[in-house]
Amino acid sequence: MPLLRLSARALSDIYRAGDLVDVLAKSYRQTQLAYPPLAERRSWARSLPALADVLYQADLQDVHVLVEHRLPFTSLRADVILAGSHPTTGRPSYVVVELKQWDKASLVPGTEELCRVRRPDEALLHPVVQVRRYCDYLRDFTNLLNDEEDVVAGAAYLHNADDQNVEELLRLTDGRAPLFTKTTCGAFVRYLQTRLSPLDGSSEADDLLESPTGPGRQLMRVAADEIINGDQFVLMDEQQVAVSLVKRAVARSRRSDQKEVIVISGGPGSGKSVIALHLMGHMGRHGRAVVHATGSKSFTTTLRHVIRRRNNRLPKLFQYFINFSAAERNGLDVLICDEAHRLRQPQHLQSGMAPSGSRRTQLEELIDAARVPVFLLDEHQVVRPGEMGSVQSIAETAQSKGCLVREVNLNEQFRCGGSRAYEDWVLRLLGLVQGGPVPWQQEANFELLVATSPQEMEDYLRRQHEAGHTARMTAGFCWPWSAPRADGSLVDDVVIGEWRRPWNLKSEHATDHAPASSLWATEQAGFGQIGCIYTAQGFEYPWNGTIFGPDLVWRGDGWRAVPAASADGIVAKASPAYFDRLIRNTYKVLLTRGLAGTVLYSTDPETQAKLRSLVPTVTTART
Repeated sequence: MPLLRLSARALSDIYRAGDLVDVLAKSYRQTQLAYPPLAERRSWARSLPALADVLYQADLQDVHVLVEHRLPFTSLRADVILAGSHPTTGRPSYVVVELKQWDKASLVPGTEELCRVRRPDEALLHPVVQVRRYCDYLRDFTNLLNDEEDVVAGAAYLHNADDQNVEELLRLTDGRAPLFTKTTCGAFVRYLQTRLSPLDGSSEADDLLESPTGPGRQLMRVAADEIINGDQFVLMDEQQVAVSLVKRAVARSRRSDQKEVIVISGGPGSGKSVIALHLMGHMGRHGRAVVHATGSKSFTTTLRHVIRRRNNRLPKLFQYFINFSAAERNGLDVLICDEAHRLRQPQHLQSGMAPSGSRRTQLEELIDAARVPVFLLDEHQVVRPGEMGSVQSIAETAQSKGCLVREVNLNEQFRCGGSRAYEDWVLRLLGLVQGGPVPWQQEANFELLVATSPQEMEDYLRRQHEAGHTARMTAGFCWPWSAPRADGSLVDDVVIGEWRRPWNLKSEHATDHAPASSLWATEQAGFGQIGCIYTAQGFEYPWNGTIFGPDLVWRGDGWRAVPAASADGIVAKASPAYFDRLIRNTYKVLLTRGLAGTVLYSTDPETQAKLRSLVPTVTTART
């Protein structure tokens, strides 16, 4: 949905009256639960009037304008989508417009897709590549546009720039998404007239906004195809920036003595693992020595499992962080360290003992193993003592070894229905950012509910599961985790009143009753078992239920972490302050597994009351 939808004529009227920024800011606050950044307001104030003037010159005042339109299943927003009819065919026609305030820009040396505008170390996606990806993504995930030819086009408009100041950017041409500047404003007018007629575009705008959207590809379902063939995912904005920086570093690595370390950070669902799989496939197809490593047994085992179905030689490329202590220095071209927040401190440092000899840390081992080490992480997913992966620790270690460090922040995210507001809501709920808990405002693309009982949660999720939407239940680690009985049946360890359910299997040996531990999140038989942090982390599924156990409870005006309520012996031994941090991060991970919706429940009455004061109940949602 856009922040603002109106005709081009109305857009001109609003900005001439001086109300445009205030109207957009009000809509932004309602959807994002925050005030728009100053840079965003400045962009609206300068770029939208420039576009309105072009539409006036093109005599397209009745075309409809969707401002800051959110793309399906993401929190990415196209600056503008113009909706109307084609001047020749009369068919619906849409133009995605990327607006830039740049007055000058150049290409990053050695690339055709990255730009720098102000700083030499800057790397921004070329606006033509950006808008082209938006068009492809909109077509792929909007049912109305799936089978239509030539219905979506794009344009990038640098309204402050003369051609001579962006000459390098003009080398990249694309008939579907041309680049225009202040110098070529007249050409932009003529281009829009070839795509849109002067007729009223309100019905075409309605059709686009009301169209069903197709589900995003779940990572594991297309992992093998991405590695073997590529082109399974459309990389967007900072995702493409990250990939281009890695490719550039690899191309330079064999002719330069300067080693580069790429650090890519982002929240849940921001595309870190998609980047990893894309790079695995690209590097392998281009003859580069590449290996993928994680600290997660479930994630690595699942990747090996799904990829083995297509090629039984590929699984050996998926390793663990601990496998590189004896690796040849720079023996790989690329080492992709996924889930790098799970990097471990050496045991002697964890215990406080003095280091012996010249023993390297796990981080140093990984940096040493490849010409271009790539680290992907989310600092809010550190959930066990000894995990120490952070942007700062990686950058400091790399710099101490003489490496050049490049950082990319994936500040958009694709999980949780693309709901940036939901991720922000979770961070505020758990006190991981300032501001405190706030009531949830329901969104079209993501549903958040509170169940009045664990049985109600399960019933609601079962309906989703039976309708073909994968659903899973998770919980804090507050109950014992038993091995299966002799006949393979699972013990109902999670007991809440009369409701009893088992944890997922501990082992990798499936039984007649449950899938192997690492396949709990992806196999159909995983529903009905409860997943904990160690099986849920790194995975996604459409519907998610999360049970708050007694290890994190709301008291008065804040959270209280309760180590004595934890059944995780290692985490419970952490210092009180460290336990508090780990347990909040744990619930942050559990709460952000769902693509379409999440259902909450707490075993603690006061905590449950707090959740119900912030979120609609399942019963209310159905009436």
